[in-house]
Amino acid sequence: MVLLYQSLKALHIIAIVAWMAGLLYLFRLFVYHVEETEAVVKARFTIMERRLYRIITLPGMIVAVCLGAGLVMIQIDYLRMGWLHVKLLAVVGMIAITLFGGREIEELADGRARYSSRTYRILNEVPTLLLIVIVFLVVLKPF
Repeated sequence: MVLLYQSLKALHIIAIVAWMAGLLYLFRLFVYHVEETEAVVKARFTIMERRLYRIITLPGMIVAVCLGAGLVMIQIDYLRMGWLHVKLLAVVGMIAITLFGGREIEELADGRARYSSRTYRILNEVPTLLLIVIVFLVVLKPF
């Protein structure tokens, strides 16, 4: 059972890395997309954003969440620990920013930039902050 848990944990971490890489690059692409004036370049950004989201970011999120659920099922006692509740809240935040990013891809593709490049720069920091909270909670298990 220990080998199974450790293997799931390793795969979970790999999925998180893919998810985070996708999220961080996605919001950076949004910054460039909004600042661009050439239609052909904007179209190229749309293709890049869609591929990044569908091939790396969304699958990384799905795999990370599924493996995380598997890890909790193996260590069911973790559900009684406060740090896990806060971590899961942060994960919900990560899922929300991911789904928000997916919606923004379509908005930008339709030429409706609802936010400025500055706003996208700020939003680019949200996954990083959530990741910092999550890592500290998992490593320190403070409560």
